[in-house]
Amino acid sequence: MKNIIPKNFLWGGAIAANQCEGAYLDGGKGLSPVDILPGGPKIRREALADARKTMETDYGYYPSHVSIDFFHRFKEDIALFKEMGFKCLRTSICWARIFPNGDDLEPNEEGLKFYDALIDELIKNNIEPIITINHFDTPLELTKKYGGWKNKKLIEFYTKYCEVLFKRYKEKVKYWMTFNEINMILHIPSFGGGLVFEEGENRKQVMYQGAHHQLVASAIATKIGHEIDSENKIGCMLAAGTVYPNTCNPKDILATQDANRENYFFIDVQSRGEYPSYSKRMLKELGVSIEITEDEKKLLKENTVDYIGFSYYSSRLRSADPEVMKNIKSGNAFATIANPYLKESEWGWTIDPIGLRITMNELYDRYEKPLFIVENGLGAIDKVEEDGTINDDYRIDYLRQHIEQMKEGIKDGVDLIGYTPWGCIDLVSAGTGQMSKRYGFIYVDKDDNGEGTLKRFKKKSFDWYKNVIATNGDNL
Repeated sequence: MKNIIPKNFLWGGAIAANQCEGAYLDGGKGLSPVDILPGGPKIRREALADARKTMETDYGYYPSHVSIDFFHRFKEDIALFKEMGFKCLRTSICWARIFPNGDDLEPNEEGLKFYDALIDELIKNNIEPIITINHFDTPLELTKKYGGWKNKKLIEFYTKYCEVLFKRYKEKVKYWMTFNEINMILHIPSFGGGLVFEEGENRKQVMYQGAHHQLVASAIATKIGHEIDSENKIGCMLAAGTVYPNTCNPKDILATQDANRENYFFIDVQSRGEYPSYSKRMLKELGVSIEITEDEKKLLKENTVDYIGFSYYSSRLRSADPEVMKNIKSGNAFATIANPYLKESEWGWTIDPIGLRITMNELYDRYEKPLFIVENGLGAIDKVEEDGTINDDYRIDYLRQHIEQMKEGIKDGVDLIGYTPWGCIDLVSAGTGQMSKRYGFIYVDKDDNGEGTLKRFKKKSFDWYKNVIATNGDNL
């Protein structure tokens, strides 16, 4: 069946400032959370789990300090994106480049000039910029000085930052997302909310209150964005992936419903404008009491998002049986038990293309707002052959199967804005700090120890994806 995908569909790719830019102190930039994180799965996991200890530890090597040097090489990379036929690029702005300490009185002009050049280069190449305002990038000084998003003062600092961006890039940027994977504050609080915990503190209380501050900040940002330019489309962003019940035991079904509700909780607020009906019992049983004012309730209700951005890598599995859940394994910060019907990636992530269609339908049924798949991809080890080729057929297979299911979702009636595979050029993994966990269509010559030329090479998937875009998804 031809012409399933709309003609104005936004094909492209996705990256994030904190994983690709490097130049970690250039142009007056302040420190971001990623700048104190080491490389390597085990040590990275430990560092993410204890922000206070991480701030006091010298790890020696920090992958973000150079990363893939997108800061200095963005024109070269954008030329490659244009060659692939990108209609859009999803990237983020580093808050600490604009307000190095987060609470500065005036923005850093040098930082803004970098994003002026980046956005202008995208527009010059007919690539629509899709901008995430905060992609795990709350300035580190706001953690040190205020404790991160647990402190209500961050609402003011964030919305001031947003206003600067909306005014600066009026009529240049149309699509915005306020927070990347806002639900990750529950799973990686140091990254998602710049949170540090005091001894004896109710962690759930701190995380949900911090998330509430982000939700209010997002609503104010949405209001400001619409006032500055009525053409702006302001979206939220969810780390998605439907949770399945392990069996048809009603207890498993109920445990799964709870897991999915926890996942959708913040998006319910951003899209519907109020805390969902189930939240009262859920929060009470967690020992959480969110401080919320009448003015905040009004802000949330009157400033809902225009679209739902989401990442999809895998589905998850849940059981109500504690014995079964002892077999839990970790994957992309979300714990799950193994699904016997599905294969896994080299990093143990469940590969479930049909799950993308299921997730699309669940989100669209739930919110009835346009969706945008802003992350999807396969992290894998790539081998450079003697002749310089990189035959990443496994990545092509992964993406082909997911695009096929994406098309099925569109046939189901889902209104989908676009598709931007994650890490369209190799970058540093957020979860593991590795370069060897590669996602890109473009190979970057750098290893897990920071060695390499940083030269860019096209993988086999480069030409495959170029053809997919050229045929608007007809030829996979």
